[in-house]
Amino acid sequence: MTQSLINTTIKPFNATAFHNGDFVEVSDADLKGKWSVVFFYPADFTFVCPTELGDMADHYAQLKEMGVEVYSVSTDTHFTHKAWHDSSDTINKIQFPMVGDPTATIARNFGVLIEEDGLALRGTFVINPEGEIKVAEVHDLGIGRSAKELVRKIQAAQYVADHDGEVCPAAWQPGEETLAPSLDLVGKI
Repeated sequence: MTQSLINTTIKPFNATAFHNGDFVEVSDADLKGKWSVVFFYPADFTFVCPTELGDMADHYAQLKEMGVEVYSVSTDTHFTHKAWHDSSDTINKIQFPMVGDPTATIARNFGVLIEEDGLALRGTFVINPEGEIKVAEVHDLGIGRSAKELVRKIQAAQYVADHDGEVCPAAWQPGEETLAPSLDLVGKI
């Protein structure tokens, strides 16, 4: 059995990303001090990946309003990210950093590397401002993710972080009732 990454602190890394027309350096330190999403995908110029990244781009303004930065990561280089950005209308709308991980260090750190292929699984990680992983979700390569559902999970994680002693039930949406676990609730839900 593999050990869960939940509540662990992200491991150190340094990488180059393509972001808003420039190459920029990104490290684990950039993920601290705010909520972050690290969004792994297998490869540029593929099939499911652009649908996921386009979906994330469509929700990016909402995530920014929530104080969340998104970092998409694949084992491609930052040069490949730029070429894909320049050649695809879907990828061209991305405004978040597209991190290159050609050494697969970041993918290994998050436990999503497919060693024999040198590609990352579809891994989504929500990291709190302290650098701790609060959501970890990994999909098979053929299963695309939903940015809308990710937004809901981040809203729940932020709510729990801000409301000590409360938890969010299944399918919770902002404004709905939460739970305060106690002996009185045992067997009553």
